[in-house]
Amino acid sequence: MVKRMILPAIRLAVLMVFGLGAHAGELSVEPDRTRLYEGEVLTLTVKGSTEIDISLSNLFDFDLSNLPSPDIEKVEGDFEILARNQRYSIRTVNNDMVGEITWTYQLAPKSTGKLTIPPLSFKDSKSKPVTIEVVDGTPPDQAGPNRGSFIELTADKAEVYVQEQLILTVRLYFRGNLIRGELSDPQHPNAIIESLGKQREYSSDRDGVRYRVVERRYALFPQKPGVMNLPPIRFEGQARDADGSLRFLRDSASLFEVPVKDVPAEFSGSTWLPAASLTLREAGMPPTLNLKTGDNLTRTLSLQATGLPSEALPPLPDSMPDGLRRYPEEPQRNTSVGPDGIVSTLTQTSALVPVESGKLTLPAVRIPWWDTESDSERVAVIPAQTLNVTASEAATAVAGTPAGGQGSPPATGGEDRHGSTGAATNNTFWQWVSLALAGIWILTMLAWWRTHRMTADTPANTDSEESGNERDAFEQMLNSAKDGRASTPGLFVHWSNLRWPGHDFRSAGDVFRVVSAPDLDKELNALQAHLFSRDRSGDGNNSEQWDGEQLVTALRHARQQRNRSNQESGLPPLYPNSLSV
Repeated sequence: MVKRMILPAIRLAVLMVFGLGAHAGELSVEPDRTRLYEGEVLTLTVKGSTEIDISLSNLFDFDLSNLPSPDIEKVEGDFEILARNQRYSIRTVNNDMVGEITWTYQLAPKSTGKLTIPPLSFKDSKSKPVTIEVVDGTPPDQAGPNRGSFIELTADKAEVYVQEQLILTVRLYFRGNLIRGELSDPQHPNAIIESLGKQREYSSDRDGVRYRVVERRYALFPQKPGVMNLPPIRFEGQARDADGSLRFLRDSASLFEVPVKDVPAEFSGSTWLPAASLTLREAGMPPTLNLKTGDNLTRTLSLQATGLPSEALPPLPDSMPDGLRRYPEEPQRNTSVGPDGIVSTLTQTSALVPVESGKLTLPAVRIPWWDTESDSERVAVIPAQTLNVTASEAATAVAGTPAGGQGSPPATGGEDRHGSTGAATNNTFWQWVSLALAGIWILTMLAWWRTHRMTADTPANTDSEESGNERDAFEQMLNSAKDGRASTPGLFVHWSNLRWPGHDFRSAGDVFRVVSAPDLDKELNALQAHLFSRDRSGDGNNSEQWDGEQLVTALRHARQQRNRSNQESGLPPLYPNSLSV
């Protein structure tokens, strides 16, 4: 019951205030001052009055969008409207109810000089124009302790090279409790600007006055030589003083002109790298540089620069000597930011596999860069290194075995330097070796005969070449070969271990020392030349011009030839050709 009575009463009171009649009263415009300094805020008070027509017919037609107000938008040519407020009151004049409305606006001048607030209209009333004078500088009463807020800009360098890092520090000083505030970020069409972490907030004394400070730091990288002029940094906000009064804060500041120098003519590098420091490191190399063919060596090169984003770091050189195959991973770029600027890192990891014995020299890695601290060119270098590669044990065994099949004992004809006793002992030794080999051969034949009979009685479910694991690995390798991916050689080694178990292949060279497939060896070399040639980036992703049909055909042919060989002979040879003794 109480709620039913209160609701119509509220609506009636609102209608008394807002249900304004057509009869208009006076409209006055009063600024709090007619002369102010640039950056100050003007308070403009507009007052109007009108008779109130209370009608029950429109009691329930109240709409907030129909509330009247003067056309204050006329001032937006010279002023920015920061805030607006309105209040209402009702009084009786000659038995007539008159509503008085007061609008309060906070205006910020957009320029200096004499600015005009044009006549404002409210219903049938119109105000008179008002002239406001805006002067340069800071008001005397706010130059010291009474100053509400101000912006301070500093840079770590007076001039920079193109693409060199310039650290800009923006500090906002203000008094009172900040209710709201907007501080703009630096912008420039010809510069890359990165924020250096989160803003800092602290207190500081300036001219004997305690201020709250908001500090932001930015890294600027100008992209064109010349003179860089940053647009002003602006702040607008509201703060409440200790006495509870609300104060509008507004300020702007511009950085000095920064000369941007072009790339020095004496710089010898192909990629311009202006940095405070730059280091080149290597990891993963064996301390003695002694390797065997087929060994897998993981080499990591890392390039770290202070004062440059990671996108500016050039790809690391990838030239390799003949006889050393390189399988690079995707380069990793990382950028870390801090209050002192940007530190970036480029890391390149590659698997190196020597396939030929001898001395293989890794060329030196040289990265010229410009030291912005000493204003001179420097070069980061990893010296050239020579790998001593020897043939692996398997390759040595194959190369050192006579080609006549089984080995034969050394000839005993001729003079023996150790006398007849040594010769007799030697003959006895080889007789026992011959007997042992004959016994092993007989046992092997018996085992084969037994296995052959069991195979004839019970058909096998699957052939070793057609096992699921080997077949899946073969299909995966074919798909990689078609696309020209860098993983193909590794997949080939994995499939070969499934195809010919027991050899423990570690590289493609190991496979070709056991299996004769010259066409396949040629096509794999062509794939590696496509992936890691000097005119490519080395990431293994550029396959637009790769035709993998010949490699796929060579893989299928090698597999089919092996299958036919097994079917024709019925038994794998006791000594394959590549391992004959």
